[in-house]
Amino acid sequence: MRIFYTLLLLLSILLLDACTTSQKVVIPTNRPLSNAIKSHGGKKYPTAAYTFEFRKGQYTFKNDGGNYIYTSVKMKDGQKIEDVLTNDSFTRHIDGVKQDLTAKKALSYGNILNSVIYFAQLPYKLDDPSVTQREKGNTTIKGQAYKVVEVSFAEEGGGTDHDDVYHYWVNQKTNLIDYLAYTFNVNGGGVRFRSAYNPRKVGGIHFQDYVNYKAVKGTPLTDLPALYVKGELKELSKIELENIRMLK
Repeated sequence: MRIFYTLLLLLSILLLDACTTSQKVVIPTNRPLSNAIKSHGGKKYPTAAYTFEFRKGQYTFKNDGGNYIYTSVKMKDGQKIEDVLTNDSFTRHIDGVKQDLTAKKALSYGNILNSVIYFAQLPYKLDDPSVTQREKGNTTIKGQAYKVVEVSFAEEGGGTDHDDVYHYWVNQKTNLIDYLAYTFNVNGGGVRFRSAYNPRKVGGIHFQDYVNYKAVKGTPLTDLPALYVKGELKELSKIELENIRMLK
């Protein structure tokens, strides 16, 4: 269900660069999602540093070219849980005490943290070499014209969920991604559709929230907009980012 880049050593997370040294990130200009990436934040992403709240947790991401530091702080059962994910490690502290984690647990916890940060930064990193973008034509949703782009991932460098497939609907007026959908195979698999709302710019980067819908397993991604317009998708949840701030 989630997309992750390769995390060196312990983690294999889709859509995270495996670079261990700072470098300039160049955004190609000739791929189907390049203009969408520019409209959402473009050149600001490689050095972006932000904090936000999500489902009672405090999250931060700090990008430095190909390097990154993602963190989350949550309270659970009266305990303070602090997670830190970087290019080459994942650590967890509970009430200030570092936890001795198995590789499996480190991968699982890192996936959860990365998933939140990944969706907060969409469509950043979709021009990674492990990502394949294909134009799938044009369509209209609620009277607005959209370009449809399919995203898939190479097995090498594509992470543990490399066989997931995404569709992005790019608004032809704004070049913003108003809708996305994906198929996934973990935990029995399924199909999801997300509709963006509450768009806002913070420090030059476009953030938005999503309504998350469920479709019948096996439903083609191309059918989802029509099902959405007809009200035939089941709402599962809302993905809402609160109190977004730039870090100094």
